Amino acid sequence: MNVIDLFCGCGGFSKGFEQAGFEVKFGVDMWKDATVTYKHNFPNAVVLNDDIININGKDILNITDLSEDEVDVIIGGPPCQGFSVSGKRLLDDERNKLYKSFVQIVSELKPKVFVMENVPGLVRLFKGQVAEQVINDFSDIGYRVQMKILSSDNYGVPQQRKRVFFVGLNNKKIRTNLEYNYPTPIIGNGTNIPALTCREAISDLDFVPDDIVLGEDISYQLPAQCEYQIQMRNGSKRILNHSITLHNNKTKEIISMVPNGGNYKDLPKELQDTRKVHIAWTRMNSEKPCFTIDTGHNHHFHYRANRVPTVRESARIQSFPDTFEFIGIKTSQLKQVGNAVPPLLAEAIGKSILKILEENKNV
Repeated sequence: MNVIDLFCGCGGFSKGFEQAGFEVKFGVDMWKDATVTYKHNFPNAVVLNDDIININGKDILNITDLSEDEVDVIIGGPPCQGFSVSGKRLLDDERNKLYKSFVQIVSELKPKVFVMENVPGLVRLFKGQVAEQVINDFSDIGYRVQMKILSSDNYGVPQQRKRVFFVGLNNKKIRTNLEYNYPTPIIGNGTNIPALTCREAISDLDFVPDDIVLGEDISYQLPAQCEYQIQMRNGSKRILNHSITLHNNKTKEIISMVPNGGNYKDLPKELQDTRKVHIAWTRMNSEKPCFTIDTGHNHHFHYRANRVPTVRESARIQSFPDTFEFIGIKTSQLKQVGNAVPPLLAEAIGKSILKILEENKNV
């Protein structure tokens, strides 16, 4: 089964689908750093560093040597910042040209299934009119569409990150008596299995000091301490992207005052306003899933060490396997990690889609 990734970023969405059993054929993103990382980790895929508005479905078929019938799934997370209800169709806003390009390519390539990911706030935007617009746009081009908000910690990711997923089945290629079912939570809320914690995600990486940069490529010095760590280390011989950020003494002193799971409210009054954002000086809680990993703004800190997480620690919290290597300067790598769809969440969706594709085939 083949998958095409629009707005591919560094490849979290694609990695999950690859782990589910799909073959990643194509990725496109306008951010050069992300496409370099994507190509490094998906060497057999065709990768374009371009604005999606410059390409169409025919272009993709030409450069991948795929036929239309071989495009099984299209995935992607187009930005939808331009939705408005000010007297015209939501889709007409110029800022939604990226979203419109996603719809257009789906209409041209006619995949059996598409999956569109976005921030959960989109569901509530303008009293649900935006979500309704999205469903209608894809219905108009021949898809029956479902929408659901999923939380990554329910699918084995040691992080609380919610995203909305729109899944569409092609009316002409997927039998109409088949209905898509979103993956059932396997862990955390609603199950008898506790969600994975920050400590379970990264404790085997804790040997790096606060004040010495060991490098981007170092050997494992602690054994895996739980099943998740064994899973993340599978096939990896070295730790990549694990270089620490060096903070000045004053910053480290302030971080040290914040307890495990604490934030700026735990600081003395005179220090609480040293950073003018509500997420400032937030320390991971070692006994809970991590809050949503950001894109490297240096406001979130390790549960024990007085520093921000390394790229590898952030990648672990996002459920990237240790074999996945991020390319570029550290600030870029952190942004790539923070922008990604967690691979284990993507894998759960990929498996649920593979199931319906197989059911459709076995007729």
